[in-house]
Amino acid sequence: MRQKMNLDYLFYPKSIAVVGASRDASSVGNNIVRNLVTQGYRGKLFLVNPKAERLYGKKVYGSLAEIEEEIELAVIAVPARLANEVTEELVKRVRAIVIVSSGFKESGESFWEEELKKTCRLHNVLLIGPNCLGVINPEIKMNSSFANIMPRLGNIAFISQSGAICTTVIDYAQDLGLGFSKFISIGNKAGVDELQLLQYLAKDARTKLIAIYTEELNGAAEIIKITKAITQGNPPKPVIVLKSGKTDLGAKAVSSHTGALSGSNEVYEALFAQAGIIRANTIQELFNYMQIFSKNGLTQIKNVAVITNAGGPGVIATDEIANCNLSLAKFSVKTKKDLKLALPAAAHIDNPVDILGDAGADRYDRTLKIVEKDKKTDCLLVLLTPQSMTQIKDTAKEIIELKARSKKPITACFMGKSTVEPAVSLMKTSGVTAMNFPEPAVRKLSVFGQFYKWSKQPQAGTFKFNDADKNKARSILSRAKKDSRLFLSQTEALEILKAYQFPLLKFGWASNVGEVETLAKKFKEKMAMKIVSPDILHKSDVGGVVLNVEPGEGKKIFVQLTKSVSEKKPKAKLEGVLLEEMAPKNGIETILGAKKNSNLGTTIMFGMGGVYVEVLKDVSFGIVPITPQDAKRMVESLKASKIFAGFRGMPCYDVNAVINCLGRLSQLLTDFPEIKELDINPLLVLPKGEGVRVLDARIIIE
Repeated sequence: MRQKMNLDYLFYPKSIAVVGASRDASSVGNNIVRNLVTQGYRGKLFLVNPKAERLYGKKVYGSLAEIEEEIELAVIAVPARLANEVTEELVKRVRAIVIVSSGFKESGESFWEEELKKTCRLHNVLLIGPNCLGVINPEIKMNSSFANIMPRLGNIAFISQSGAICTTVIDYAQDLGLGFSKFISIGNKAGVDELQLLQYLAKDARTKLIAIYTEELNGAAEIIKITKAITQGNPPKPVIVLKSGKTDLGAKAVSSHTGALSGSNEVYEALFAQAGIIRANTIQELFNYMQIFSKNGLTQIKNVAVITNAGGPGVIATDEIANCNLSLAKFSVKTKKDLKLALPAAAHIDNPVDILGDAGADRYDRTLKIVEKDKKTDCLLVLLTPQSMTQIKDTAKEIIELKARSKKPITACFMGKSTVEPAVSLMKTSGVTAMNFPEPAVRKLSVFGQFYKWSKQPQAGTFKFNDADKNKARSILSRAKKDSRLFLSQTEALEILKAYQFPLLKFGWASNVGEVETLAKKFKEKMAMKIVSPDILHKSDVGGVVLNVEPGEGKKIFVQLTKSVSEKKPKAKLEGVLLEEMAPKNGIETILGAKKNSNLGTTIMFGMGGVYVEVLKDVSFGIVPITPQDAKRMVESLKASKIFAGFRGMPCYDVNAVINCLGRLSQLLTDFPEIKELDINPLLVLPKGEGVRVLDARIIIE
C-alpha cells in the first residue's frame, strides 16, 4: 500500500536548499540557483558548497550542518557517488528531495538508486528523481530545475520521465501561448511516480488538464481507478499521455496464444481506453491536444460549422469530419437567411460556408457572429488561405474577440507559413486554438467531443458473480502448487472454469484404455479425443486431436492417438486423453485469454479464434478488473465484430454470453492473481440465445 504524502512540499516549499550550488556558470547546480534567484522565488534559499562564500548575491553554506533554519525542499546536484551520502544527511531534516544527478539505474547503477529509495521511504520523505530536470511551479515563480525558461502560468500540469522532452515542451509552449500550473520531471521514478502525482493533481484547483510523457507505467489497475475518477470527476480533467515505445519489444516469445499476441503497445491501449486517457501518438499531437483542451471549456461536439475563404480546404475539412464520425451543422432557417443577407450572392451559405477568396476581416466577422449564434452549431472551424486581398491579422483579431465572448470551441487554421505566422502567433497567445491544417484540427475536435461524452458517463463497477465456487478453484490450484506444477492439466483447467460457471461441453479424462472404454459409454453421440500432456501446447500441430469418434471406437483411437503423438513428440509426457462431446456446428470460433504482465498487471484478451488466431490477430485487450462497458468495448472493437450482429443473412450471435464470459474471467483472475497465463481457445459463440461453449482451455500459474 502506498504511503500518503503531502506533495505541497514539492510545489509550495517555504524554504529550499540547493546542495551542489556550483560557481561554474555552465554547471547544473549553478543554473538551478540562478533560476531560483533571478526568476522570482520568494521563499528562503540555502545554498551549500564548501568552496564558495556567496553566489548570485546569496550566502553560501559550507555544509548542511551550518544551516540552523528549517528546510522543506532540498535539490541535490552533486555527482551520483555523493548523492546517497547527502541524502542520508538530508532525510533527517527535510520533507522533500529532488535529485537531478544522473548516474543511477539508467547507467546500470541500480544498487545506489535502491538505497536512495529505501532511505527516503524509511523517513517518509518525498523523492523526485534521480536523473531528472527538477520541479517548476510558475504560480510561486519557483524554478528548481535547470531549464532556463520559467513557463507562463496556466492550467496544464505536465509530468515527464524525460528531461529533454521537458525543455522542448517549455520552449514550444511559449510559442503556442500555453501555460502551466505545475511542471514536473520525474526521471527514474525512484520515489514519486505518475500515480502519486495524478492523485495530487486531481485535487489541484489550478490544474485543468494533465499531460504526461512516459516510457513505462506501473500498476495499471491503480492508474485506471485513479484516472477514471479524474476524467469523470467534478469537474472532469482530461489526461493526455504521450507513451513512447509502441513496438512489440515487450512481447517476447511465450508459451501461449495470448502471450504471443499481447505486445506492450496493445496493453497500453487497453489501459488508456479503460481509464479514459487520451493518447497522443506524436509530440505534435500532444501540443494540439494541450491547445484545444486548455483553451476551451468542455462541451459537447458533434455538429461542426466550417467557415472558409476557399472551397478546397472546406471540402478537405468536410471529408475529415465524416471520417471522424462528426457532422456538419445543419443551420437553422434564420441562420441561412442572415448569411444570405450578409454575404455576396456568389457565396455558399450552406455548411461549409464559403465566403469567397476576396473576403476581408469584416466578412469573416459577420459570418462568424451569425454562425456562432446558431443553436445547432457545437463548434466553429475557421479556415483561411492567404490571398492578395485577405486581411490576415485583422481577421485573427476578429476571431480572438469572438472567442473571448463565446463558450463554443473555436479552432482556426490559417494555411501557410511566413505570410500567416504573425496572425497565428497572435491567436495562440490570445487563447485561440490554432493549427496548421484542417485534418488534425478536425481530429482533435472529434477527440474533444469523445472526451466530453466519456466524462458524462456514470462510473461503472466491475463484474461480480455470486455463483462462482472459489473454494473448488482454490483446491485445484493448491494441489498443483503442492506438486510444484506450473502447468495445470487440461482437465484441471476445465474444472476451474466449471467452478466459475463457464459453459462447457460434456467432458471426462482417461489415463488408460480401460478408463477410455468406461468413460466412452457415457457419451451417446460422437465425441472428440484430445491428448493430455503438459509438454504439448498446440495439440493439433502434433496430431493430438481426433474428432467425430464413435463411443465404441474409443479404445482404438486412444492407441492410435498416443502412438502418433509419441512418434512426433518422443520426449513429451503423455498423461492420457480428454474425451469431450462434439461441439455444435453453428458457432463462431473465438479466443479468450489472459496474461500477467510484470509491470502493468493482468491483461484479458478476446478475439477471433481457431487455428488462424496468430495470423489474423484480430484481438482486443482489457486490464483486470474490467467493467461491463470494458467488455462491450472489447467485443465491439474487433474488425470482425459486425459478424456477431448478423452479416449477409447470417444469424445474430450471443454477444451477451461473450460479455458474461469476459466478466467471469476477470473475476477469476482477480480472485487468483497467481494465474500467469490462461487460454480458452476456441470459445465457440453460438447464435443469440444459445450462449457460448468452452472447447479447450489451458492455465499456467506462478
